[in-house]
Amino acid sequence: MKKHFQVSLPQSLIDDLRLRLDHVRWPDTVEIMDWNYGTNLAYLQELMSYWQKDFDWRKQEQKLNQFNHFQASVAGQNIHFIHEQGNGPKPIPIVLTHGWPSTFYEMSKIIPLLTDPGAHGGDAADAFDVIVPSLPGYGFSDRPKEPGMTLRTISNLWTELMVDVLGYERFAAHGGDIGAGVTTHLGRYHPDRMIGIHVMAVAAPYLGPGTAPLTSAEQTYLNQVERWEQVEGAYDHQQSTKPQTLAYGLNDSPVGLAGWIIEKMRAWSDCSGNIERRFSKDELLTNLMIYWGTETINSSMRLYYDHKHFSKMDPAVHSIGVPAGVTLSVEPVNKAPKEWAERTYTNIQRWTELPRGGHFAAFEEPELLAEEIRAFFRPLREKM
Repeated sequence: MKKHFQVSLPQSLIDDLRLRLDHVRWPDTVEIMDWNYGTNLAYLQELMSYWQKDFDWRKQEQKLNQFNHFQASVAGQNIHFIHEQGNGPKPIPIVLTHGWPSTFYEMSKIIPLLTDPGAHGGDAADAFDVIVPSLPGYGFSDRPKEPGMTLRTISNLWTELMVDVLGYERFAAHGGDIGAGVTTHLGRYHPDRMIGIHVMAVAAPYLGPGTAPLTSAEQTYLNQVERWEQVEGAYDHQQSTKPQTLAYGLNDSPVGLAGWIIEKMRAWSDCSGNIERRFSKDELLTNLMIYWGTETINSSMRLYYDHKHFSKMDPAVHSIGVPAGVTLSVEPVNKAPKEWAERTYTNIQRWTELPRGGHFAAFEEPELLAEEIRAFFRPLREKM
């Protein structure tokens, strides 16, 4: 049973936030500093000043509440989700899954493009019923109290949400980052429920006995991933080993939280070093406020720990035969060769490399991504 939900944070929390921002103890920095050491001090001070003095959360709440929000108990977890009906002759249901350090807010620009394509330069026949859940431990979904919230577990939750709560016998799925992992597991463990899966990141394949040797393109890609991890991967190692230690500072300090997240928003987006080329201050802070107001930074990071320590590769079901679409952003670390993807997704029906747009493509380039999703699922509608 789903129940209506409205995004609303108490005024006392907003007042406390401003008080904390009024008593920041800033660290030092070197005289000439860009972003090489981490989050730029001057930019963060500018953003925090805006957060304290100019940012209007109530205005952002009004925008968020233009969508239809719900909560439902799914396998004992209270899950928050947006559910928007499609405007077209035969909308198909699609679940969109965000990643980290995003929230459901990342999907806000693409929702109307998928629910009402006819009003946005597309064909009404491509309409979807769009469901955007908040991952467990993110935003307005419950924070898991037990260890073991793996991507496979989340795929089970999404299937129960879509089938048992919302009544869709079969549905489509899309995701990037963590959401791509959840979407992959939907195809792997719930193929009978899937119309098709569309991902923006390719899952690591099974490379055990009986698999083909790596091609030169695959080895080049793995070398590229290794170099990326040396420069950008510290967050992953920390969050998958000792997230609780990090959480004390991030949950207590809005500046600490912003410093941790904003640096990733800049580094992973297609912004050429200028974060506000892709995200306005209001957009950056709306995402931060969802973490801050719900105190979910710790539970969001725990997904990395649970994935590392409780996930197991099952060789018997490593390949996925449901129709799959792959759209890759311009992130160098995301440029997997097709043969790498085909080790896992054995029925790839659409493969596209975007000309622009980074890790947060649904927010950075919603029109491009919406058209990719429409195009991939278009022939699958005809077979329903």
